[in-house]
Amino acid sequence: MSSQPNVHLLPQTRQLRALHTVVRDRHAGIDAFVHHSRRIIRLLLEAGLDQLPFTESDVTTPVGATYRGLRHAVDVCAVAVVRAGESMEAELRDIHPGIRIGKILIQRDKQTKLPHLYYSHLPHDIAGGHVLLLEPMLATGGSANAAIDVLLKAGVREEHIVLIDFIAAPEGIRAVSDAHPHVKIVVSSIEERLNDDAFMVPGIGDFGDRYFGTTDSGAR
Repeated sequence: MSSQPNVHLLPQTRQLRALHTVVRDRHAGIDAFVHHSRRIIRLLLEAGLDQLPFTESDVTTPVGATYRGLRHAVDVCAVAVVRAGESMEAELRDIHPGIRIGKILIQRDKQTKLPHLYYSHLPHDIAGGHVLLLEPMLATGGSANAAIDVLLKAGVREEHIVLIDFIAAPEGIRAVSDAHPHVKIVVSSIEERLNDDAFMVPGIGDFGDRYFGTTDSGAR
């Protein structure tokens, strides 16, 4: 799955596996879960920013030499899918101070099981730049595709969207890639599959509940 040109899987280092070992443990307390999740989130965001266009930018070093550097060539903002996506905001602000962050609230209808848009508030000039779409859990892909559609209707070009996922199921990656092949997907782990309840296996539980401390157990 990670061989798809639009999917950018973080290098599966031993250090990353060690971080995942903590956050996947159903007995992990909120302090450990948040701390280790934030370390993974920072890696994801740095990798997401690396997907943006750059231009050459030379600087003079303290010893008088020239360093052939780079700088971002485009405006970028972020859009968090409430509420799990909000877990990525603090790290993003540390990396990119002053970045503007829009919000989208999408929930699955209990009757139809389809995603329903309840709220969106985006930067007024979002169509002119690139967007980091913050959505930690990519399971079926329904919510992610609905959020991408909101951005497209606002004038954002598909190839200017970078979807940042903490973990993703192959089914979700396939659903997003089929519907929006030019959207880049950055993810720290691709799971084995979805179970009959549409939860990812081996999974991490409900990321938003565990991150914000609104559940007694991470088991899911």
